[in-house]
Amino acid sequence: MMKPNSVPLEIAIAGLGRMGWVHARNLVGLARDTGYCEIVALVDSDQDRANRFAHEYECSARIFPSVHQLAEADICRATVIVTPTEKHREHATELIRAGHRVLLEKPLTGTLKGDREFALELDRDSPTALMLAFPRRFDGAIRYARDLIQTGSIGRVFKIYSALEDSGPAPNGYQSDGILPDMSIHNVDEILWMTGRMPSAALAIGSRIYSHKLTTCVEDFDDALLYMWFDGEVVAQVQVSRNHVSGYRVETVIYGEEGQVQIGRYLQKPEEILVQAFGRRFSSGPLATRTFTGQHDTGDSPEFVSRFGPAYQAELLEFVRCCREGAPFPVTHREGLQAQEVIAAGMQRMLTIADAIPLAMAAKGTS
Repeated sequence: MMKPNSVPLEIAIAGLGRMGWVHARNLVGLARDTGYCEIVALVDSDQDRANRFAHEYECSARIFPSVHQLAEADICRATVIVTPTEKHREHATELIRAGHRVLLEKPLTGTLKGDREFALELDRDSPTALMLAFPRRFDGAIRYARDLIQTGSIGRVFKIYSALEDSGPAPNGYQSDGILPDMSIHNVDEILWMTGRMPSAALAIGSRIYSHKLTTCVEDFDDALLYMWFDGEVVAQVQVSRNHVSGYRVETVIYGEEGQVQIGRYLQKPEEILVQAFGRRFSSGPLATRTFTGQHDTGDSPEFVSRFGPAYQAELLEFVRCCREGAPFPVTHREGLQAQEVIAAGMQRMLTIADAIPLAMAAKGTS
């Protein structure tokens, strides 16, 4: 619950690319609907793009061509950073040193080495200054499912399956650090959040089978699996792909000894998210059912916004609340580092077709 405060939080947004535009538009709506914040600065090296946004959304914010100039202007103490990945650390560091609290679009730096170094730096100098964008933690459907399993509705959880599949390749010119670091970080964080612990081992499998040929974006795989083992006889499976041509697909299934919880089903309606809990076989109907509403797809946003639009809005609201109240952030650089540690561990044991055992050899081995 937001504490009463008549003074809006003055906030900037740095980076107005495809994801930055989404965050900026949500901030405009939050400012208009609640009065909790006011956008006072837009930062983008493309001045025409910044001017287009300001004109389209009737935003009177000052426009800066660089984060450095924003820091020097000293006009606010909160910024949403959505600049290119390779600039994340540099921009976050400069603004934090200038007294800002920042919401940083994932990932922290784009490399595990960089994430580790940046996390150590933040822990030492600014442990409460950075919130990392993990919208699934603010998604109504996922939070409801988490509540169901925490209250014991399906007994002891022993497996979690989480799928994230795009309908097409990464956009031309998009910078990807690899399909697992880029896409599965959300799935991995979801699983770590649900289980409350780190896995003891991980293994990944990757392939290039279709969509990598349709884009100028250079990416290691267009389809991958990540398997995780946890102590206590618990496993997790993550499936990510750029090849689900029928439309955006995001599903999670939590398996328990007394039933399962299903989040989402692919029906070409990503804005309708059904959560159901089922008991054992032959039990009388679902234990629980609830439908959550996403965001209507207007065709001018990335496809995942129709599914997670409300989660992005809730995430921004929480960032603004924490900044206004001086409260600690619920998600920090530490969670981002943990997810990348898991992914990196899996990729150290990455299997491709070159590692597969041909069927003929397998047959000989069993004859």
